[in-house]
Amino acid sequence: MLQAALLIDDVSVEATGNSTFDRMDPVSRQTATRASAASVRDATHAANIAARTFGVWSATPPTQRRACLNRAADLLLAETEAFVEAMIAETGGTRGWAIFNCQLAASILREAAAMTTQLTGETIPSDKPGAFAMATRQACGVVFSMAPWNAPVILAARAIAMPLACGNTVVLKGSELSPRTHSLLGDVMSRCGMPSGTLNVVHSSPEMAPTIVEALIAHPAVRRVNFTGSTRVGRIIAETGARHLKPCLLELGGKAPMIVLDDADIDAAVDAAVFGAFFHQGQICMSTERILADEKIATQFVDKFKARADAIRASDPRDPDCVLGAMITEQAAQRVKGLIDDAVNTGARLVSGGRREGVFVDPTILDGVNSAMRIYHEESFGPIASIIRFADVDEAVSIANDTEYGLAASVFGRDVGRALQVAQRIESGICHINAATIQDEPQMPFGGVKASGYGRFGGKAGIDAFTELRWITIQMGEQRYPI
Repeated sequence: MLQAALLIDDVSVEATGNSTFDRMDPVSRQTATRASAASVRDATHAANIAARTFGVWSATPPTQRRACLNRAADLLLAETEAFVEAMIAETGGTRGWAIFNCQLAASILREAAAMTTQLTGETIPSDKPGAFAMATRQACGVVFSMAPWNAPVILAARAIAMPLACGNTVVLKGSELSPRTHSLLGDVMSRCGMPSGTLNVVHSSPEMAPTIVEALIAHPAVRRVNFTGSTRVGRIIAETGARHLKPCLLELGGKAPMIVLDDADIDAAVDAAVFGAFFHQGQICMSTERILADEKIATQFVDKFKARADAIRASDPRDPDCVLGAMITEQAAQRVKGLIDDAVNTGARLVSGGRREGVFVDPTILDGVNSAMRIYHEESFGPIASIIRFADVDEAVSIANDTEYGLAASVFGRDVGRALQVAQRIESGICHINAATIQDEPQMPFGGVKASGYGRFGGKAGIDAFTELRWITIQMGEQRYPI
């Protein structure tokens, strides 16, 4: 059984009263991790320590902050096997997915390291005689970050890397479903050379999570909040942040469409669909939920897509040959199966898959999906691809935008100019032409529109999110006032 303590002031500590909670291995159904369950007092203490350290870390020269983050990337990669063990046990993900998490998380840390010298400003002409005016960016204070379980190393690294690069201190709340994985990241960061208390990690039991989150958002030293997770919880975070006038960066749910135009490379589109819809059991915010296929090529596409999906089975992630692992919980698998059954009972054709055994759900293709079905509207967060056929581009765009979500999308077509025109009409923060909906690069502005959230992680957009923009003037010469 793995352990996950709180990390406060660079010391692993137990929660008040030695309170703990257990995370179950979704496959073995045995306890995977016993984690410390923070009280409000513990969480407040973590924020106080971060506030105490802010003055030291924000005054640390950028090259030193860069060195710390690069060192953290090296340490993270050196601990890959520990992350693999924790991710398989806690989330049911495959070994390959865990290794990829470590590799991309290290890149996120390195990209943030490169941004430490990019907190630039500008001079602005002033109408006052003898006045010199400038706009500068500087660290804002303590950042409260919340990371989810589905890509636990990637998204936890993203939640802390840019805030730290900008000179902020951070309190990271780990997911109740991956506490050991998030603790490992805290351990790595505690050894990278930052002042003690720069990053603090707290865990909470599922029952106490809302109370802990509200207490940290309300803490007077917390100046920014970032959250990656469901739209339902994101709304609560946003409402709480608004009450306390705390800006929030929210990356929430998705219902990514992939539009396959009549001139698309069908084989390339099928490759992207298999990856986009089924990778990591469809438990990625950018997963391809809807495949909109021109009716002139739809049957050809579906036949090839079926052949690929039929060859994949969900299995134990500890099996070296496993391609598709477990859903995060049996309840999640039951919900996905319910969406499949509802669609079939309402007229969809089950092209492939549909099997559920415990936490395992096979890749599933549903053809003829329409707006009368739950799967048309709800984010499945499972390995389901919904096929919707369209007659022309205007209909395709209308269907693509017929959702409350707007995170990722893609368009396939050999005429790139035409595909670009379609992409520009899609209401999403991210769109890829002739590529899968799942794609991430640390330097890119990552985020969504509509119910997929607001704000952007990554690159210079991340600097904007985690700094204060200040107007500073210097008066040279005599200043005259009216009274």
